[in-house]
Amino acid sequence: MSTAPTRVLISGASIAGPVLAYWLNRRGYAVTVVEKAGTLRSGGYPVDVRGTALEVVRRMGVLPRLRDAHIDLRRLTFLAADGSEVAAVHPHAVTGGVAGHDLEVRRGDLTDALYAAVRDDVEFVFGDSVDTLEQSGRGVDVVFRGGGRRTYDMVFGADGMHSHTRKLLFGPEEQFHRYLGYCFAVFTVPNAFGLAYETVMWNTPGRAAALYATGPDDDVHAFLTFARPTPPFAAFPDPRAQRHLVAEVFADAGWEVAGMLTAMREADDVFFDAVAQIRMPRWSRGRAALLGDAAYAPSFLTGQGTSLALVGAYMLAASLADRDHTGGFAAYEHATRDFVTRNQNLVGEGGATLFPTTQEALDARNTRLRTLTTLPAPQPRPAHTALTLP
Repeated sequence: MSTAPTRVLISGASIAGPVLAYWLNRRGYAVTVVEKAGTLRSGGYPVDVRGTALEVVRRMGVLPRLRDAHIDLRRLTFLAADGSEVAAVHPHAVTGGVAGHDLEVRRGDLTDALYAAVRDDVEFVFGDSVDTLEQSGRGVDVVFRGGGRRTYDMVFGADGMHSHTRKLLFGPEEQFHRYLGYCFAVFTVPNAFGLAYETVMWNTPGRAAALYATGPDDDVHAFLTFARPTPPFAAFPDPRAQRHLVAEVFADAGWEVAGMLTAMREADDVFFDAVAQIRMPRWSRGRAALLGDAAYAPSFLTGQGTSLALVGAYMLAASLADRDHTGGFAAYEHATRDFVTRNQNLVGEGGATLFPTTQEALDARNTRLRTLTTLPAPQPRPAHTALTLP
């Protein structure tokens, strides 16, 4: 007598969600993925895939497609307050990546590849999201924002750093939000700078502006980052307040910043947030579990957010093999937490190099950069490969 497949819901169709859906489907689960956006999100800034995460995408069969989409970033130029060049280095000298091995791809290229690998095998529901969930002995009763109701055997939150699933399970974000002292805005601007396959970064103490060019004919990703002692919580839900705050902080800045601020006021893709991590003592409750940024966002200072999402999704699915949810969730945390912690702890390296907050620290950083005349031999940071996939 056959038994009905285990029914699961995944909230979030960005990176961790489709990877978890792929591996659970291969194990015979009936998977539904719900995504509040109306369509798969395309475009977006480039992301890194490194270390153990490369093996995840290889096992999914999408590595050749991602190799074709790889962005060959060749130069990272640091500028002084007056716009003069401090130093130009290979990006891997700062990021710890390995040239010819690690990947950097547009976020949309990665999400497209992951979605294509699983879209024909699982149910995707766009334009809806989880409103409430209630656990009982028979499963998890879910009410959707669109009015639908369903019961699942398990529910997974892969819905980002500001996860609604996490809030329903564990309470307000503030108790898990570790603010790292910076805020940032990112948006696209026309490439009127003659840049290609490079990043140019201007620094003064506590402020940085960067232009990131993926190719000669592509729009440029503009980044404005600034130190702030406390998160501007009032600005988070208000796009006008976000733009006003950024413009105020950079009002007297030199280099190309005035033009970047003008472009920001007109841009329709401004993304503003705090630079922060999510640190939780546990990632599951009952029949529900979290993964990716919802459970352990490391911040962009580590360069490992995408890789943690890929690896965490694989490990969660593997941990549920031949186990019920209680044993599977415990195995997931036991096998994955050390890898997560090591990568979250990379945060100090990124902040000190990219965003010094005092003139003394900035001068010391610039001195180090000027002496970096050759690229060190490619050596991945141990944290990137600190886990071997089962």
